[in-house]
Amino acid sequence: MEIKSLVKLTKGRAKICLDSGTDFVLYKKEYENYGIEEGADLSQADYEEICRDILIPRCKKRALHLLEKQDRSEKNLRDKLKEGGYPSDIIDIAIDYINDYGYINDARMAASHIRFYQDSRSRKRIKQDLMGKGIAADVIERVLEEEYTADETELIAKLMDKKHYDKESASYEDKAKMYRFLAGRGFSSEAINRALG
Repeated sequence: MEIKSLVKLTKGRAKICLDSGTDFVLYKKEYENYGIEEGADLSQADYEEICRDILIPRCKKRALHLLEKQDRSEKNLRDKLKEGGYPSDIIDIAIDYINDYGYINDARMAASHIRFYQDSRSRKRIKQDLMGKGIAADVIERVLEEEYTADETELIAKLMDKKHYDKESASYEDKAKMYRFLAGRGFSSEAINRALG
């Protein structure tokens, strides 16, 4: 395999691009040990050794580290690992490893998100957030049914109260500002207009 390019990154790392279309990131000492430089050839045996001894263990460790901080959907975890410069086949191995231990659970992650945000966001907004995280629509619907207990009329009133909104003395600008705020939280026009009077 020919090394098409070696692009230096921060912290002594470099992105190595092979003619096969595969890209990966190594530290300076690592790529120097394998004689990796632009235009050079990388043997299949060396590439497999790099994958086995460096990339796979590092990708697994990175995935675990990302999950240590917060629950993530599989899609979100894949995206983060891709940003880290790992090839998709290495990411697949790391995700399989994580799944063997049950560390990725989209329903659990969705339930946690719903419990945290249901006091400040509409059902619709939470659904959008979860879809943006790559969680399947059927999982979102099921978990919303189980977890979302907020009364949206009460929630709007609470948010208006928190913003010190007085509908009796509110100017047109105040109403417009509150409308935008509530719309940003995902509440329907109908529910907002009803609340604003």
